[in-house]
Formats: sequence, structure tokens, C-alpha cells
Amino acid sequence: MDQALRIATRESALALWQAHFIRDSLQSAHPGLTVEIIGMTTAGDRNKKDPLSRLGGKGVFVKELEQALLENRADIAVHSMKDVPGELPAGLTLSAICRRADPRDALVIRNGQVIGDLPAGAIVGSSSLRRRFQLRKHYPQFDYRDLRGNVDTRLGKLDSGEFDVIVLAASGLDRLGLSGRISALLEAPVCLPAAGQGALGIECREADHRTRALLDVLNDADTYDCVNSERRVTVALGATCNLPIAAFAELEGDQMRLRAFVSDEAGEHHLEDEVAGPRIQNMQLATTLAERLLDAGAAELIGHSGADGGEVNG
Repeated sequence: MDQALRIATRESALALWQAHFIRDSLQSAHPGLTVEIIGMTTAGDRNKKDPLSRLGGKGVFVKELEQALLENRADIAVHSMKDVPGELPAGLTLSAICRRADPRDALVIRNGQVIGDLPAGAIVGSSSLRRRFQLRKHYPQFDYRDLRGNVDTRLGKLDSGEFDVIVLAASGLDRLGLSGRISALLEAPVCLPAAGQGALGIECREADHRTRALLDVLNDADTYDCVNSERRVTVALGATCNLPIAAFAELEGDQMRLRAFVSDEAGEHHLEDEVAGPRIQNMQLATTLAERLLDAGAAELIGHSGADGGEVNG
């Protein structure tokens, strides 16, 4: 094989790790394939101060990469699936979703303390309303604040004393060799993960059949079904603004369990529900779950929200 493939990626440490992982996996699977990594800076990278909702949601971290695909300046883009909007631009598709890593959220606590021992008013940082609102249900005594930046920036703010606790994706810390910083892993129902958390997705042009054939080897069927079910829930809820919504699917044999959480933008009202059934009906399960949440009032919660639950780089 004498072919070349171009990967568009953000230039954060985590995004570059992901791009190199996909490059190495493709070159291992396809001897003779040459893969080039093209680093790009997105609008979300350039503005690290404003809340993501003010910038237009988590899509600001993928638009430049998608534009490179549409203009044939790159062949694929590698994303953390939790950072990909529910609807893709016309002409693009998620051709492969790799085997999922740890989907859980992780607490990193300064000085290695235990969260239950922290005093009232301890400052908890996260860019994600989903994380903050779920944690606040169990630990209402803490002060929850927005925290932007890449993983190193967030850890630096923790270590300098600006925050007492920060919340990051366990998979991101693992991939950067920072799993030793994890103080505790958050299990459901304390904190349900974002749709797609822990999984890497590869986006390409829908009509590029040569590239899609190369990517087939990286697709994990179990993860693909779970992540697409989770994303179907968010889309069916009309969550186009990256609201504080969680959706998480698990497989046990040929059965799927699908859970979801949705909150208003203030975190004062929330809904939780779950469904289970045959995996082969995963899309219908997702639709059913979304319909049940909507019937219970999710539309009203979402209608009063304009906030962003994006969780880029951790």
C-alpha cells in the first residue's frame, strides 16, 4: 500500500495524543500507509476566558477541523466524542468510533484530600455544568465555579490554590499519563458521564469511500452502538446548545441499559430516567428515553437553558 492520509487535530497535548494514537493504529493496520498530522487552532482554543456558551458551545472546538475536511485540506479529524455536537455538517460523517476508555469523571483534589473531609465553601472547578450540577446534588456545601483551559492549565490552577477540587474526564488523565493525579472516580448515580465520554471518534467526508475503508479497522461495534445511542438521546431532546445533559449506555450481553440526566441552566431542577432492552433496538431505546424525559418536562428545562455543558480536553 502506497497511500497518504492527513489528520486534522487541535494542538493541545490531549488532542495531539489522540491524533498520534490514531496515526499509529492506522499505520499498524495498514503497512505502507503514510499519515500526516496537521495541527490547527480553533476558536475555542483562542478564547480561553469566556464560558463556552458565549462562544457558541462545544462546536467551536471542531468547526475549523470540519472546514479543513470540507475543503480537502485534511482527510480525517480526530475528536473526543463528548466534544462533538449531535448534528454534523452536510457531507461529513463519523466513520469510526474507537473502543471506549474509562467513561467516568474523576476528582482531582489538592493535597490528596478526601472530598468528604473538605470544609464548606471549598472551591470546585469545572467547565461542565453537567458535572457541577450533579455534584452539587451530593455536595451542596461547596462553591462551584467555571474552569476553562487544557488539562495542564486546570491542574496548574488547582496546584496554585485557586481551586480545591477540579473535575476532569478520567480517560483524558489516563491518556496523558496523569492517572496518578486522580483522587476519586465518580460512579453513577453521583455523576453520569456525558454522551460519548471516553471514546474517540474519526470524522471524514461521507463520499470518501477510500478513507472510510481504511477506518473500518478502528471501529469498535460495542462502543459505536453505545455512543450513537447516547447521542440520539441528546439530539432527540433538542440539545443543540450543549446543555447540562448526560447520557450513558452500557451493554450486558445482548442487552443495553441507557440512562440520562437533564437539568435547567441554573441547576435547580433536573430529571433522571433510564430504559433497558435488546441491544438491536438501541436507537429505539434512545428515542423512548428521550420521549419519556420530554413527557416529564425536559422541554421546559431545556427551553429555559442557554448554557453550555461542553467538556473539552478533560
